[in-house]
Amino acid sequence: MAILIIEDEKKLVNILKRALKRERYSVDVAYDGEEGLDKAMKNNYSLILLDIMLPKKDGFTVCRELRAHQIHTPIIMLTARGIVEDRVNGLDVGADDYLVKPFGLNELFARIRAILRRRKTSDPDIAKIADLIMDRKKHEVARAGKVIPLTPKEYKLLDVLLSNHGEAINRRKLIDHAWGPDFKETNNELNVHIRYLRKKIDDAFSDSKPLIHTVRGVGFVLKE
Repeated sequence: MAILIIEDEKKLVNILKRALKRERYSVDVAYDGEEGLDKAMKNNYSLILLDIMLPKKDGFTVCRELRAHQIHTPIIMLTARGIVEDRVNGLDVGADDYLVKPFGLNELFARIRAILRRRKTSDPDIAKIADLIMDRKKHEVARAGKVIPLTPKEYKLLDVLLSNHGEAINRRKLIDHAWGPDFKETNNELNVHIRYLRKKIDDAFSDSKPLIHTVRGVGFVLKE
């Protein structure tokens, strides 16, 4: 299971990384709010540890923007501020839990385990629209009960479309998710991969309604 730490206090980050790795979690780190938001938008994490007082973007803003983009990764907020209003604000913007520094590692691990147990019960690793299902744990996509082999980029494109189904996703967000923020299109790569994806998801299932639609001037949307 992968955990993202968004925290600018490097000493604390090093302590958390070592402790989490001992518990057999894989760990990724961001030292400011913008970097953390970018990583959380592009990767699938089991949980995010999010500080409130961050450079560039504070934790409240990061949490709010993730939830606005329908990213429901569990979030535990970490902060030196024990003000009741801050705790309430953190939960209101979409955090799942809240820990005031300094905290014990045993308490942190207990809260992580509790959140992940709840997550397993609600099965957020399964994304579904109509008869299309994505199982993120198995890294498997199926429609009408038939498994569909996808390339890594096709999978990434479908993942972001499915995570935001019903919402028009602009081209830049799709490119960033599949190729990275520094990629510059030269040969209509996005259109080519969307065409391949349509063949596998829609054209191959003529008895089902098409799900991938073009939104002119914007990008693409996945909807019934």
